[in-house]
Amino acid sequence: MKINGWILDLYESQWGVDIWIITEDEKRRLVSHPFPATMYAYGPREQLRALWRWLSQMPEAPSLARQERLDVFLKQVIPVVAVTVNNPTQMAPIFNRIKGRFPNLTYYDADLSVQARHAAASGSFPLARVECEADAAGEVENLNIQSSPWDLDPEPAPLRVMEIFPNGDPHRNPPDYLTVKYRDMQHRIPLTPGPDPAYWVGQYLARYDPDILLTDYGDTWLIDELLKRGEAGGITPAFNRADLPIKRIKEKSYFSYGMVLHRGQQLLLSGRVHIDRKNCMFFKDYGLEGIYETSRLTSIPIQQAARSSAGTGVSAMEMIEALRSGVLVPIAKAQVEDPRSIAELIQADRGGMVYQPLTGVHESVGEADFTSMYAMIFSRCNLSPESTPRKLNEPPGDEPQGLIPRTLEPLIKKRVLLKRRKLAVDKPRVLAQKNLLIVSFGYAGYVNARFGKIEIHETITSESREGILLAKESAEELGFEILHIYVDGLWMKKEGATRPEDFQPVLDEIERRTGLPIVLDGIFKWVVFLPARARGDVPVPNRYFGVFQDGSIKMRGIEARRRDTPQWISKTQIGLIRSMSRAGSLAELKLKLPELLALLKKALSDLERGLVPPEDLIITLRLSRELEKYHTLSPAARAAKQLLAEDKVLRPGQRVRLIYTLGEPDVWAWDRSETLDPAWVNIKMYRELMLRAGETIFNPLGVSNAELRQLANGCYQLPLFDYKRFEVNGPGASARVHNGLMSVPV
Repeated sequence: MKINGWILDLYESQWGVDIWIITEDEKRRLVSHPFPATMYAYGPREQLRALWRWLSQMPEAPSLARQERLDVFLKQVIPVVAVTVNNPTQMAPIFNRIKGRFPNLTYYDADLSVQARHAAASGSFPLARVECEADAAGEVENLNIQSSPWDLDPEPAPLRVMEIFPNGDPHRNPPDYLTVKYRDMQHRIPLTPGPDPAYWVGQYLARYDPDILLTDYGDTWLIDELLKRGEAGGITPAFNRADLPIKRIKEKSYFSYGMVLHRGQQLLLSGRVHIDRKNCMFFKDYGLEGIYETSRLTSIPIQQAARSSAGTGVSAMEMIEALRSGVLVPIAKAQVEDPRSIAELIQADRGGMVYQPLTGVHESVGEADFTSMYAMIFSRCNLSPESTPRKLNEPPGDEPQGLIPRTLEPLIKKRVLLKRRKLAVDKPRVLAQKNLLIVSFGYAGYVNARFGKIEIHETITSESREGILLAKESAEELGFEILHIYVDGLWMKKEGATRPEDFQPVLDEIERRTGLPIVLDGIFKWVVFLPARARGDVPVPNRYFGVFQDGSIKMRGIEARRRDTPQWISKTQIGLIRSMSRAGSLAELKLKLPELLALLKKALSDLERGLVPPEDLIITLRLSRELEKYHTLSPAARAAKQLLAEDKVLRPGQRVRLIYTLGEPDVWAWDRSETLDPAWVNIKMYRELMLRAGETIFNPLGVSNAELRQLANGCYQLPLFDYKRFEVNGPGASARVHNGLMSVPV
């Protein structure tokens, strides 16, 4: 029998792999694909002979063969013993026995996922177009993958998506009902005591049979709650399509990029995809389409791709390419850094180039970015543990392409093509690709990366510095002034350059000199580069905001971009910038000052009159350690301690929501069961936080911190500029001008 459709799910089974296919006539079919798995052992000949004899004498002995494979760190092909088992489920048990018996051998390909193995062998990946032939028992006789992860416009699978979510955070207060959504259907299920909620969820699952189950708190509360309720009433909602238990992955706290992070428990289904929006790393950034794209590119199952870091995705891509090209994948990287002198280390380990910005407000500024600069350097310089590298401006030679460039090159090409189309529908996919490419650089220097090597990491930064300096020289030779450089982007202006075509000659020259693609992200009507808060004469590289000619706003490093900023402050600051965005020039921007002051004053007045909802004052902080390990309790720890008193335990890396209050305690954990009395809110603290956010906006317009506070407290004459030539419009336009001074009624 022939089956045409799309792969939804693939996982190991006693027959090899089980594959769920969405057929062209929208049926869901389960087929089994016989699929052996192979690992390799390397070491002294006598030990390999002993391993061969020992394995040969085992009951149901695995298949054995002598082969030669490439070890990228030894940079040579080595003789290995290939150990092949009938299906992937047998690999872990036999590897553990081998390792226990022969601990001094080196092992490869022993701990790879079945999805990576199958992708390398057959070209499979989630949502791939597939044609297969199977016998009456559903065993695959022929499998033909008809699409590629690199297709720009993959044919979409007819996925059924169902949403189930409570009407509130169950970790704060028990929800009242669940909402179930499927296409145009939406229904509320009251969370009454007993098994009824489990029964109704089971009915909806049976009726609509969704492929994607999209939940809020599904990992950490919802599914377990429904299973517990159903068990009490003899009801089991069919979350899994397959007759298998739900796979559980325990919660954990871990350290990454200087932060302690927390990942909640994960509940993974078989034959159906479960995505918990509250427990997925990038769902807010690019939604389902970005998750689908990540899964296609990495061959990681959709529900795991939604919860995995970009580094896990890059590692999966490298391992698949290694399997395809006969490169051995070590089970753990044992290589150490090459020996170097202190002088060599200082010269090599310098990071990316940062050019301190010229602080203040600038008009008609073009922002140009290299497209995936670090990933492009991988490819252009042929950087991989086993390859011969070349300089950035050195033309390609005859040397073989390395493993990492081979892995990244098709992803780079796809991203460049999609980015050039500038279609809104491509944006989630482009963001997903960007995450993978950004992390590919960091992963090159990661101590546990299978193919990581710190010297490659350092070479990339060295070549990036060379590339950005060539870009700077090119721009300046063509008469542009460089205002700022930040690693792979530069901000520049030139008298009379106000249109994209005015910047094209410099982009062409940069690309000619560096060999790296560069694009104009846009032209700012105006952009503000901000100084350090404590030192007004010290620039900050990544703290700025501005408005492009199309009216879009870009912000970096300011309060509205921080996760610990209350919504009330973020909304107000964004409102101020939106008001400023309607100004087309510096002169018009200064005319906005009365309107901006009026907006700020209104926000402060709302706070003092109790018109700001308490939830807009929530500050979200992250716990960095266990409570008992704090010597002095931080605000986050003090709030977490209040929750602990109610048996609500937070782990390191989890976020705690709090509000600053008067007296003791000076913080109120938002997720405690008691309701906060609005009279306890520390108005003075929030007023000060708002004024600090206001400084970010008003300082570049010539309003000092002291003047801003006086304006917030009463009427104050502020020396600005000659207003007699301008008509002041908008909110606050009743400002009075006298002798070059402006008096704003507050």
